[in-house]
Amino acid sequence: MKTTILILAVLFSIANAQHSVTGVVTNPENEPLVGVNIQEEGTTNGTTTDQKGKFQITVQSPNATLVFSYTGYSTTKVALDGKNTVNISLAEDVIQLGGVQVVGSRSYTRSATNSPVPVDVIDVAKLATRNGKVELNQILQYAAPSFNATKQSGSDGADHIDPASLRGLGPDQTLVLINGKRRHQSSLVNLFGTRGRGNYGTDLNTIPAAAIKRIEVLRDGASAQYGSDAIAGVINIVLKDNVEGGSIGFTSGLYSTDVGEGYEEKAGDVLYNIQGKNRLDGREKSYDGNTYKLDANYGIRLNDKGGFANFTVEYLSKGRTLRPGWSWRKGYGSAAIDGFNYMINSALPLSKSTEIYAFGGRNFRDTDAYAFSRGSFADGDNRAVPSLYPDGFTPRITSNITDISASAGIRHSMKNGWEMDFNNTYGKNDFHYYIRGTNNASLGSASSTDFDAGGHSLAQNSTSLDFSKYYRDIASGLNLAFGLEYRTENFRIFAGEEGSYALYDTAGVPITNPAIQVPAVDANGDPLPGGSQGFPGYSPANQVDRSRTNFGVYADAELNATKSLLLSGAVRHENYSDFGTTTNFKLAGRMSMNRNLAFRGSVSTGFRAPSLVQIHYNLLFNNIVAGRSVRTLLSSNTSTVTKAFGIGNLKEETALNGSIGFTYRAGGFSATVDGYVITVDDRIILTDNFDASHLNVGAEAAQFFANGVNTKTTGLDIVLNYATRVGNGNQLSVGLAGNINQLDIEKINSGNLNPFTFFGPFSQAYLKAAAPDYKFVLNLGFQAKKLNVVATLTQFSEVILQDFQWIDTPATNQAEADALFKVATDTYKAKMIMDVGIGYEITDNLELSVGANNLFNTYPTPQFDGWTDQGGFNDSVQMGSDGAYFFSRLGLKF
Repeated sequence: MKTTILILAVLFSIANAQHSVTGVVTNPENEPLVGVNIQEEGTTNGTTTDQKGKFQITVQSPNATLVFSYTGYSTTKVALDGKNTVNISLAEDVIQLGGVQVVGSRSYTRSATNSPVPVDVIDVAKLATRNGKVELNQILQYAAPSFNATKQSGSDGADHIDPASLRGLGPDQTLVLINGKRRHQSSLVNLFGTRGRGNYGTDLNTIPAAAIKRIEVLRDGASAQYGSDAIAGVINIVLKDNVEGGSIGFTSGLYSTDVGEGYEEKAGDVLYNIQGKNRLDGREKSYDGNTYKLDANYGIRLNDKGGFANFTVEYLSKGRTLRPGWSWRKGYGSAAIDGFNYMINSALPLSKSTEIYAFGGRNFRDTDAYAFSRGSFADGDNRAVPSLYPDGFTPRITSNITDISASAGIRHSMKNGWEMDFNNTYGKNDFHYYIRGTNNASLGSASSTDFDAGGHSLAQNSTSLDFSKYYRDIASGLNLAFGLEYRTENFRIFAGEEGSYALYDTAGVPITNPAIQVPAVDANGDPLPGGSQGFPGYSPANQVDRSRTNFGVYADAELNATKSLLLSGAVRHENYSDFGTTTNFKLAGRMSMNRNLAFRGSVSTGFRAPSLVQIHYNLLFNNIVAGRSVRTLLSSNTSTVTKAFGIGNLKEETALNGSIGFTYRAGGFSATVDGYVITVDDRIILTDNFDASHLNVGAEAAQFFANGVNTKTTGLDIVLNYATRVGNGNQLSVGLAGNINQLDIEKINSGNLNPFTFFGPFSQAYLKAAAPDYKFVLNLGFQAKKLNVVATLTQFSEVILQDFQWIDTPATNQAEADALFKVATDTYKAKMIMDVGIGYEITDNLELSVGANNLFNTYPTPQFDGWTDQGGFNDSVQMGSDGAYFFSRLGLKF
């Protein structure tokens, strides 16, 4: 490896004559711009402007080209032609053909800096280089103040696809766009032991960080602009479009297994995975979760009119982590992943007024997570076949997840000033379960230990036609936009092999007629459970193949009434083939008090359509309650079983969103503060368990998806940044991003059902814990000519959950609930972690970064009573349960 690095350094280090350039960068009002990026084209040589907008850079040739870029302004190139002084005024970012509108606005003249609603613009490429995080969810967790995502464990499918959210709302209440086009969602619905249970969402980890130019996070309701799901906000991922050369990066990292002393003494039991010893895998390790990521990005010019094609590939291999667990949870830790990604972004101008564009990619992941352990028959557990697993076993839930997307369209500028964009976008997520190291106990020694358990898929196709025109002569500028969208969706559940789902009789035949077939029993005469242990397969009775269509139209206007006052409004009407119509509106405004201070606010209605997944998902599985295996039916919303309990057809969630805030900018300092209130009625939840033994459906318990609760979320987002020059051209930056959030359940829509059984305190706590009460991130950065140092402090609030005692002995009234609150409440104290990254440019094209995330190896507060929902000593809250992570990254540009 060392030899390779030296060879690469020699090949890509170029020594040419030096040429010094100075100058000043201003805005159209002739005010200096602080922190403008200036880069010598084709190299990594660059600098930034100081508080007076001044810069100095030494380039390799007097004929070099400088590239000036700054958020909210058009990127500009200047050929030196021997000049030593360059003074330039950057124009505000009026994006032409090939560009992407800033999220939250359909105006091509709007930038993130003058939007009437809060928009975070995140440089993902820089963050990925300096913090060593290899997945997009984890990058955003510490970059966007109100974004939350934590690795899950013991949560079935959620171990493989991380649930993520904005402002403490559900994973499915945030809309994700790629280059401004709707991204399809995952086919996985979160069910067991996880945040966002009953919800689904978009899997951001399918998008390689190396393919991303920037991410725009709109922290405001936007259903009137973009349609369903945009209740909490919108995440727009803008792909790279560079054509000059490329980059290669290699990241490696590992997690410390040092969890501290005293676990066994406090627990009073023999434990697993303590200090890297007594591990389930039989190895002693000081470090685990070994992570390797290789990524490459390359852009090419297609013609001299601005055509380009940009290619990204990424390979990721991450080992599993194992953390302290009890005998029934020997495999507590995060899943192993092997995955390969590619993404393409391209555009080809056909003339000065017309271009075609296309982007898309494919992601494949092979994931591997441990389920809860099964004891031996000698220990009284009949889920393990003695001849196969005399000492019990820990099954593994593995999956193959395939995600594909393709988007293509044509943009055209008409002679009358209207801009047209016609697009078609297709995406599909396929999730296929394979259960390994398991058995079907009812088959006895004839059971396989490896089952194809089937899976599910969700496909989406969107066709849209958008028009936009900017009128410069009306007031201080008016932008009008309108358009339509037609979307089709398809959800499928496909069956696994027979042994993964069947319950067998004494003759080894699947039971289809319980009245005449005798179920297999153990040596004590107790019935043996069927299906693959760890996760039961989908049977032919579970199979689903359902589709729906949606047609939407919208109109949007933005008026600069004066140079200081911006007013905007939008209205959107949608018609779904399965639940009907909905109309939503939005009003927003921004008032500039002076060059530094502006106030902004918005009010909007929103909605989220019930997904095909929530309407049609169903599964029959075994749940362990009070030490006993309970056959449980998760009934589809269309089932007669669901109707028998008085639960109606799912309808749309409806929201009212209001926000008000201000922005301030002076010199190198900027601040945005935005308060918000979001009410959501008829939120779709997964109920708790009802007694179903009287229904004769082969299950003792049943649970359902229902429009179960009304909630109110109140919060405050704070983003403060300061940058200044220190010493000889060095730059110091300080940033503080914070979110304060409170979610209240205002009503439980249980109808005539017992509210404690319908949606009890256990499930309520999970809903409220979707986001901490607060999270603050302090970023400190220092940039010298070749050296950069970044330190990040993240403060998480206290988190309160209810533990599994609520499932073992569920409360049915307030008196029983009060008694459980005293013994079944898990409190995770407020915690702070520190991340550190150091980067050094070995040459102009080769940079080495090293660092640590969670440097001081901080864990959530341990719970020693053995009742956590995920079976370890803490649930997946705050910073997660993997501990300190140490990394290095080598990046090469060419």
